[in-house]
Amino acid sequence: MLRIRKVADATTAANRAAIEAAQKIMREQFSGMPEADIAKLPDQLSNPLKHRFVSRLFVAENARDQTLGVALLLYFPDIGFSYLEIISTAKGRMGGGIGAALYERVREEARALGTQLYFECLPDDPALSPNPEVRAANAARLKFYERYGARPIANTAYETSVAAGDTDPPYLVLDPLGSNDLPGRDTVRKVARAILERKYHGLPPAYVQTVVDSIKDDPVALRPPLYVRSRRAPKGEVRPAGEARIALVLNDEHTLHHVQDRGYVEAPVRIRSIMAELQPSGLFERLPAKRFTDRHIRAVHDGRLVDYIRKACLLAGGRKSIYPYVFPVRNPARAPKDETVLAGYYCIDTFTPLNESAYLAARSAVDCALTAAEKVLEGAGLAYALVRPPGHHAETRTFGGFCYFNNAAIAANLLSRYGKVAIIDIDYHHGNGQQEVFYSRSDVLTVSVHGHPSFAYPYFTGFRDETGIGPGAGYNLNLPLPEHITPEQHRNAVAEALRRVKRFGPAYLVVSLGFDTARGDPTGTWSNRGRDFEELGRMVGAQNYPTLVVQEGGYRVRTLGSNARNFFAGLAAGHAAARQAVPIAQVGAPKTTREVLEWRSAVMADDVGRVRALVANTGMFGAAEVDIAAELVTERLTKGIRSGYHFVLAERGSGLVAYACYGPIDGTQGSFDLYWIAVAPEEQGRGLGTQVYARAEAAMRRAGAKRIYADTSSSDRYAGTRGFYQRMGFKEDARLSDFYGPGDGKVIYVKELAPLT
Repeated sequence: MLRIRKVADATTAANRAAIEAAQKIMREQFSGMPEADIAKLPDQLSNPLKHRFVSRLFVAENARDQTLGVALLLYFPDIGFSYLEIISTAKGRMGGGIGAALYERVREEARALGTQLYFECLPDDPALSPNPEVRAANAARLKFYERYGARPIANTAYETSVAAGDTDPPYLVLDPLGSNDLPGRDTVRKVARAILERKYHGLPPAYVQTVVDSIKDDPVALRPPLYVRSRRAPKGEVRPAGEARIALVLNDEHTLHHVQDRGYVEAPVRIRSIMAELQPSGLFERLPAKRFTDRHIRAVHDGRLVDYIRKACLLAGGRKSIYPYVFPVRNPARAPKDETVLAGYYCIDTFTPLNESAYLAARSAVDCALTAAEKVLEGAGLAYALVRPPGHHAETRTFGGFCYFNNAAIAANLLSRYGKVAIIDIDYHHGNGQQEVFYSRSDVLTVSVHGHPSFAYPYFTGFRDETGIGPGAGYNLNLPLPEHITPEQHRNAVAEALRRVKRFGPAYLVVSLGFDTARGDPTGTWSNRGRDFEELGRMVGAQNYPTLVVQEGGYRVRTLGSNARNFFAGLAAGHAAARQAVPIAQVGAPKTTREVLEWRSAVMADDVGRVRALVANTGMFGAAEVDIAAELVTERLTKGIRSGYHFVLAERGSGLVAYACYGPIDGTQGSFDLYWIAVAPEEQGRGLGTQVYARAEAAMRRAGAKRIYADTSSSDRYAGTRGFYQRMGFKEDARLSDFYGPGDGKVIYVKELAPLT
């Protein structure tokens, strides 16, 4: 198996290995390339502002992740062109189609960026390349590119040696990617200048100007073909604009899973309804599903669950179903032996049957999701796994909600080997499966917009204060919404979810897509129509992440297909618009606006140090007090909401500028303690403390607070703090003399909260 994968950065072990392999190929195959140019590759990928172009690295890999070839594409968004800097197979890997596959992938990327493709190629002219062996190799490369319509730009001085006596100066080659429209003189002059000045640092300005001025044809002309008389498009030719762009992988085996029981809405007609609308849309490229081993499933799900589902489904056969009816939650360490009774040991509800077709369909759905994920790894901007049964309610050790294996989580786990992943679940029901699987991980952000668990399945998860634990603290966001909302309110919540995704900065986005937010859906209460789904799709596509969409719920068959068509029309439009990249700003350009204040309640691992620094920098607290402030953050990270500590944090850019810590007082009814509130010195006097407190009080009110307690020192040094509490509506309730030391008492304040109306 050969896979062409786009490497976004060096944040994962797999990506670092691919970059190192690419550098090795560069050293072996380009002996004259300066070591500094090879060593800077990781920096090129992560810091485009520094280099004034965006680097896109593609590696050809086999099934064992061995790098067989490499291509490096540079994108210059301020001018609007793509430049192929390097393409090569590994040593001893010539032939076999690796180079062709890499070049075809690069062409697709350049076309998706809305550009034509430029690169340099050594000359086949005896006057420029006197060595016959070198010239023959040069000619072979030019012949290869000519098959695609790429030829040197004629009538220029680009192939002029910089120093007298130099040989083999390169041609500037243009691949118009199948277009008959060649660029104008002024455009190519900008292209040539950008390559010479940004790629080759230190060239004499006079030389650069001579080359630029030599481009006189308008539009430019390409050298006549020398090697290919009648150009026949090779396999993998870039598709014309307007053809299918979203990779669609359909679970063909879903029809096996058809439960006839009354009220069972997860039926085959769902997929048929969607395909009836998507097929004629022209947005999709249908791909067959590959077969994957169980190791991908077992990387997410407990092996005992996987084995049980397979065994129980085979035991039930095709004529009957096993439904859970006993739930041994009181003694989970001692599982029952009877297979039918054991169903309740693994299942969270009574309406997710086990039968032969359920396993086969669920297993096929996993293959579809992984196939679509691989397309995203290969560089597809958008991919869609149209599957049933759904998966987002399946947790590590349990299944339910029509879900057996968590398709989205399994795909996200594969993608996470190659970069950070964000999952956004916009099904009506909480994505409890993804939350549980990744709850203690920081490399996968999970966000869910759903009906509040007080009325919506699965009822026991999806609350706002479930934010992750340990390394995953702060990497789970739930946005539970009321039973009856407008489409605009739903979009506002999705916009908040996408803002969190943007702050996370993933390499890949996985969308758990449910159409059960539609008006009239039998499992939901919201009112989205076709135009609302189109706008939701546009919002997601505009984020411009490589995106995998995995189908979850949606059960109103009458509108299911049209809602899907509208969503994907919006997704494609938003993604296409976002690909028109904004020109790279000049390095070191002064900021014209103050960075926006961002708020969050989820505590993250690095907040221990950041809170410690913030509290210490105020100059108002001793070393022991600073330690206590940091310890409360640690308690929240290790124990989650069981710690009893809750936070409001304000950030400006990457800096923590204010925070508050509060929590309920054990053994009381409605009494809360405001443990900490602090504002960075440079932010004081601007009303930020008032904003932090107002948000903390609002959160306490929502949690049932009737009164809030706060305390501080009675010394003159803390007069400002006492005045702040009084302005916030607190009244002195008690004073403990000499509490902190002689003459330094403890002042206890209380604020009674009026009932919410």
